[in-house]
Amino acid sequence: MNRLLLSLTIFIELSLIGCQQRGTHDNYTRKIEFNQGLVDELKTMTEIDQVAAYIPQGKYKQWAQGRWENFKDSVFTTHKVRLEKIFDEFGFPGYNLVGKEGSNNFWLMVQHSDKDIDFQSRVLEKLKIEVENNNADGSNYGLLTDRVKINKGEKQIYGTQVTYNAQGQAYPKPLLDSLNVNKRRAEVGLDPLEQYLNMMTLMHFEMNKDNLKARGINEPRLYKTTDSIVYKFEK
Repeated sequence: MNRLLLSLTIFIELSLIGCQQRGTHDNYTRKIEFNQGLVDELKTMTEIDQVAAYIPQGKYKQWAQGRWENFKDSVFTTHKVRLEKIFDEFGFPGYNLVGKEGSNNFWLMVQHSDKDIDFQSRVLEKLKIEVENNNADGSNYGLLTDRVKINKGEKQIYGTQVTYNAQGQAYPKPLLDSLNVNKRRAEVGLDPLEQYLNMMTLMHFEMNKDNLKARGINEPRLYKTTDSIVYKFEK
């Protein structure tokens, strides 16, 4: 009788555990259901973000420098507040929630949330998990890793954060183990560093062409490379 009672008790407990697990799974499934509304919101936000991240265009060319800087700061700060709410609700938005474009848009705006390094760090932790599950872009992980490292005053890992010399040529900010950087870049899906630096140099030249030409720099100075490649650019 005692054995029968014990067996029945175990059966009931296992059944309850199974129900709890199914309930948790159901909740998770609902959370990662594709969210078109969020996709659209992130797209609209990113369009504004890219205006602020680029050099002044159109009507913004007429603005004083101080007004333009205030505009940029307002865009990035306001977006960060909304991004944090999205992150607190969904974690890092992966492909299954918002598709590749939506996931990339969220990451891109987090890149510009430099005034809140803790937020960037929290996003980076979750982004790594999604990358490991093939649910986010590995190169985005590399870019955000370097952003966080530099913002914390540490050496970067992948060489994606750059500055420019007097000739407008890009070179990496402090970099850990530069001899093996291209190996690390390949592991996360980033192009070789020389190619990336050339792309950044070309973009910098286009954005500052008038000033550079006024200083006698009529063409971008590029690193030697044997490969021709289409670059991924993050402003």
